[in-house]
Amino acid sequence: MLTARNIEILSAIVEEFIETAEPVGSKTLVDKYGLPYSSATIRNDMAQLEELGYLEKPHTSAGRIPSNKGYRFYCENLISVHEDDEEVKYAISNIFTDRSQGLEEAIKESCHVIADMTNLVSGVLGPDASSQTLKHIKLFPIDPKTAICVFVTSSGHTENKMFNFKDDVSIDDIDACTNILNDNLRDTPVTMLNEKLEEVRPLLEKNVKRHEMLFNAFYTAFIKFASESLYVSGAANMMYQPEFSDIEKLKEFMKIMNDSTLFRNLLSEKAVADDTVAMRSDDGTDLVWFDDIAVISSDIKVNDKDTAKLMVVGPNRMQYEKVMSLLDFIRKKAQENYRGDEDGKRKEEES
Repeated sequence: MLTARNIEILSAIVEEFIETAEPVGSKTLVDKYGLPYSSATIRNDMAQLEELGYLEKPHTSAGRIPSNKGYRFYCENLISVHEDDEEVKYAISNIFTDRSQGLEEAIKESCHVIADMTNLVSGVLGPDASSQTLKHIKLFPIDPKTAICVFVTSSGHTENKMFNFKDDVSIDDIDACTNILNDNLRDTPVTMLNEKLEEVRPLLEKNVKRHEMLFNAFYTAFIKFASESLYVSGAANMMYQPEFSDIEKLKEFMKIMNDSTLFRNLLSEKAVADDTVAMRSDDGTDLVWFDDIAVISSDIKVNDKDTAKLMVVGPNRMQYEKVMSLLDFIRKKAQENYRGDEDGKRKEEES
């Protein structure tokens, strides 16, 4: 059980470390934060907090830094409501009131605002493809060597892929190919599309002149469709964070941020259960800490069946109250400007 003095000291250490990225000593707490205790008393409490797992002591410093357990306690008990900058609110509001773009595009654009505002990494982890099936494919020719392919899944999720062909492909070939694929791949789980495509290959060879180019284009697109559900903005911001000055550590971080499957596994219920440093706030925002990384995320429904996860990722030394407030503001704007309209239309149809 932490005493009031323990909590006061822990709060000051977390806030100082977030600001400076430097281990915090007792002298700083007395001089800068005006704590009404002697340096000896503060050092004694810091040692207690370290023994309880709320602080850590770097080998090269006499000061202390928060542990992931310390950050969790801070987020659960000590942060206050943060009022977002009106300019940021205005920019986000404009994104979600612009109805010329869909919800997914609006969420992605909001990621840029968050990344710029926080100097951290922002991203959106889309619905898990493993639970979706293919409903329809449409190929739109741009010119003889270029086409845009649109995939629609059972959940209503839409994905666009650009096809660039080595040689000209006729409209007849495109129509024949899409008809064959729609007839044979409809209701196939997204993760099994490539396996099913191999079975359809003889039909394509028989009925489509440029079957090889179209087969290869769809094969590549299906691989990406099943795995590319992670959109990231601001990854370069990590290069300027002291925690990632080690190039190998930065490479490992970038590997995680470029692999949706790996990232999804890190945030899975099992991973969170194994690493007990995780919490959920009252508004449904999730926080997870592993190693020196913190992930703050908020779920946003993109349709009746699927949920996307809007996230901010960075070193565990981040301004939690600001980030949590931003994510909550975006979640509410998405609900007001998209989900509200859909519910309204549904009620009109029912009446």
